[in-house]
Amino acid sequence: MLTCGGVTLNPHTHNSAFEVGMHLFVENTPDPITVQTISPVERMANLIETIELADQVGLDVFAIGEHHWPEFLASAPAVILGAAAGRTKRIRLSTAVTMLSSDDPVRVFQNFATLDMLSNGRAEIMAGRGSFIESYPLFGYDLARLR
Repeated sequence: MLTCGGVTLNPHTHNSAFEVGMHLFVENTPDPITVQTISPVERMANLIETIELADQVGLDVFAIGEHHWPEFLASAPAVILGAAAGRTKRIRLSTAVTMLSSDDPVRVFQNFATLDMLSNGRAEIMAGRGSFIESYPLFGYDLARLR
């Protein structure tokens, strides 16, 4: 239990006055102290452990943002969240944005419907256009489509 401003919150229910969660873009940039970059495989393993820990400590939601830049590893958030679904019990698994402007909406629906089954109803999607254009040429779309 947590008391904040006179409100008592139970981190194991969704009847709280507010929810607490995390979102990441799964960057794999050099450590600011050691200047070393870990392997993408190790970064993904660390990410899944982080989501598992977030579930264990009672966070409400964990979200992964979609990016298609080399320094970010979350080009397929639904896949990452699917891996996390098998290692978590109650935390909601979400995107912190799925870019519908450069994806097939039917495929997005199918991926998240599958994730929802794997997670026993804990999948959420935050959909939008995205704030960067890197996915347009990557998937063969004309940038004029953004307007």
